[in-house]
Amino acid sequence: MSDHAKKQSPATISAQALGWVDEATKSVTPPLYPSTTFERNTDLSYHDGRCYTRADNPTYDQACAVLNELEGGSETRLFASGMAAAVAVLHALNPGDHVVAPKVMYWALRSFMLDSGVRAGISFDFVDNGDIADWDKHIVAGKTKLVWLETPANPDWQITDIAAVAKLAHAAGAIVTVDNTVATPLLTRPIEFGADIVMHSATKYLNGHSDVLAGSLTTAADSEFWQRVCKQHASGGAVLGVFETWLLLRGMRTLSVRVERASSNAMAIAKHFENHPEIEQVQYPGLESHAGHDIAQKQMSGGFGGMLSLRVKGGEKRAVEFHNQCKLFKRATSLGGVESLIEHRSSVEGQTSPVPADLLRLSVGIEDGADLIDDLETALRLSV
Repeated sequence: MSDHAKKQSPATISAQALGWVDEATKSVTPPLYPSTTFERNTDLSYHDGRCYTRADNPTYDQACAVLNELEGGSETRLFASGMAAAVAVLHALNPGDHVVAPKVMYWALRSFMLDSGVRAGISFDFVDNGDIADWDKHIVAGKTKLVWLETPANPDWQITDIAAVAKLAHAAGAIVTVDNTVATPLLTRPIEFGADIVMHSATKYLNGHSDVLAGSLTTAADSEFWQRVCKQHASGGAVLGVFETWLLLRGMRTLSVRVERASSNAMAIAKHFENHPEIEQVQYPGLESHAGHDIAQKQMSGGFGGMLSLRVKGGEKRAVEFHNQCKLFKRATSLGGVESLIEHRSSVEGQTSPVPADLLRLSVGIEDGADLIDDLETALRLSV
C-alpha cells in the first residue's frame, strides 16, 4: 500500500472533509445549492438522479460522506434535528412492535416514546443502562424489534456495553440503534461493536458552535428496515436546510480538536472535584470510581468526552444557587458547543424526571481548563 493509499485517521478525515474539491471552481470550501428542484432530461431521466431537494440536494453529499466515513457506515442521512432522526427510526416500526431502551436517556426522546410511540401502538420497556442482565431480561425473541442505546447516557453518563447488548438483540432478531451524540465517532464507533444504526443530534458536538439544529442517521448496511427509514426521511419532510448543512460540515472540520480539548478539560474538572468536600459525587466515565469505567475504557478511545455531572452537597437549593453563581459556565440547555454550559437538569425535565434534584449537568467547552475550575470553585464558595 502506498503512503497516499493508507487509511486516514479520523482527525484527518474530519479536518480535510475527505479532501473534496469543487470540480467547477477548484474551491476547497464546498458550494451551496439552494435550488429546490432539478431539470429533467428530454429522455425523462434526471441528471445524477436528482429530482427534488428533500433527498437529492448535492449540498448534502460531502457532509454525509464525511460522517459516514467517520462512523464506518454504508450510508448516512441528515435530518432537521436529532429528534427528527430518532423519530424516523421509530416511524419505521409497525404497530405492535416492542422497543427496549434505557431508563436514563435523552428526556425529550423518552417522552416521545411514552406519548406518540405508545399511541402508535408500540410498546416500550426501560432498563438499567449498565445492567446486562436487565437488558437480557427484557429483550425477547420474536417480540423485540428495536433496541435503543445511549452511551454515555444523559445526564448521569452511565455506560452500556454495546457489544454485549448488540449480541443479545441480534439473537432476538432486533435492530440496534445507538445514540452516539456524546461520544462522537472520534471516541466511539458503535458499528464496530455491533450497532446497526448510529444516531446523532448533530446540533451538539458534530456542529460544535451552538448555531445549527441538525440530526443524522448512519447505517452499517442496507436493509429492509433502513429502506423504511429512508422513505420516512424523503417523504416526512424533516430534512436539513442547505445552509445548515454547509455550517454542519464546517463544524465537523474542527471536530477532533474540539473533542480532544473538551475531553481533557472535563477530565481535569472531574479529578479536581472527585473528592471535594462540597461535592457529593462526580459522575464522569473517565474516573475509575465510575461504575462503567471499565466498559468505557474498552469502547471509548482517545478520551471520555466533555460531559459530566456534579451532585452538590446541600440539596436542590444549594445546587441551584451554585449554578446561579457561575460566570464562565452559562446557564443553558444543550451541549457540545465550544462554550461551557451548566444546567439544573431535574427542573428542566419536571416532576417525573429520575434525575436527582442536587445534580448539575456540565457541558465542558474548549476554554482554559484552569479558568473553568476557578469559576466552579468560586461559585461553590459563593453558594454557601
